[in-house]
Amino acid sequence: MHELAITKSMIDLIDAEAEKKCFDKVLGIKLRIGEYSGLVPECIREFFTIAATGTISEGAELEIESIPAVFRCLDCGYEGPVDRRSACCPDCRSTAIRMTAGREFFVESLKVE
Repeated sequence: MHELAITKSMIDLIDAEAEKKCFDKVLGIKLRIGEYSGLVPECIREFFTIAATGTISEGAELEIESIPAVFRCLDCGYEGPVDRRSACCPDCRSTAIRMTAGREFFVESLKVE
């Protein structure tokens, strides 16, 4: 249920940006959500309608783009996806891997008037 609080915070940030940039209506919001962010895009979409009610974002089209997880092997330099079950490099089988993408959550762009 933390998606509701995060969605409300996102709306608050958009409202603050509207005040700074002097726009009155948000027509579209493009979000980027990492595969390992811990957020469920469907829940954000559902809670967006609730959180946006009565704000300049009410009725805006919400577009959500997923960011796939990318790992880097510290031993062989491989970069790419890793099987969740094995949690090791698919090339050299090392467990010395570091996630380089996939935890993000941000507003990519706004369409406003």
